[in-house]
Amino acid sequence: MNHKELPEVNIGILGGTGLYQIDGLRQAREISLETPFGQPSDSYIVGELEGVTVAFLSRHGRGHRYMPSEVNYRANFFGFKLLGVKRVISVNSVGSLKEEIKPRDIVLADQFVDRTRRFNTFFGQGLVAHISLAHPVCPVLSKHIYDLAKELGLSVHPAGTYVCIEGPAFSTIAESKVYRQFGADVIGMTAATEARLAREAEMCYVTMNLVTDYDVWKSQEETVTVELVLANLQANISNAKNIIKKTLASINRLEAEACDCQEGLKNTIITAPQARDPQTVKNLWPLIGKYL
Repeated sequence: MNHKELPEVNIGILGGTGLYQIDGLRQAREISLETPFGQPSDSYIVGELEGVTVAFLSRHGRGHRYMPSEVNYRANFFGFKLLGVKRVISVNSVGSLKEEIKPRDIVLADQFVDRTRRFNTFFGQGLVAHISLAHPVCPVLSKHIYDLAKELGLSVHPAGTYVCIEGPAFSTIAESKVYRQFGADVIGMTAATEARLAREAEMCYVTMNLVTDYDVWKSQEETVTVELVLANLQANISNAKNIIKKTLASINRLEAEACDCQEGLKNTIITAPQARDPQTVKNLWPLIGKYL
């Protein structure tokens, strides 16, 4: 599909483990995109929900085909950019690293410790940019979602530090205890990569983390397994869907509230004009064109 023919979408929804579709989408259609970074994890399902045009993408592909290390994060976010997405709501499953954060709670992480070894930038190949990542999620969107979750009577935490590991294996006991010493709150395998790319793509990003277990640090609890994760996820997925619907129904309230997310690349490109690789500039034009 020609990029000029793409629908204008404001909100992107990234579904993680257990969330492979969004119910109630009206006039839904699938859109397959090719990006300079290859194909996204799946087709984007574009439709109307609560009066808002949204694009849903299954992070791991329908049927859960891709490991965290195999997900094409750059293509996923570049595709959102081509669709015009300005805000991304990400749904993730995580383990808890603190007693007070219980399975089936929701944590709106606002900080990350990134332990991965994967591509996490659009830049390179003759074009360098250094973004600010001190505050990696959108504070306005995150607070809005927190307030709505509280209105629904859910057990939700307004902030927290997310340790992002490579996966696909869960942690050893020693690793889990080290992450607790970091002061981290939850552990997962995807959100830190997404937060970095969302900032480069100048999108407001929030990660809604559904707690499934106590990782492996808490010896008196059942050791984390796929079965345990899925059982607790299913109990929480409906809560996540309700939060998303309430967020979309009230998203217009945020238009008057300022954040810096959509200027994330301003004054960050450091490569001298004469040294920039022309093909990379062309590839990244949807991201950088307004600054060149």
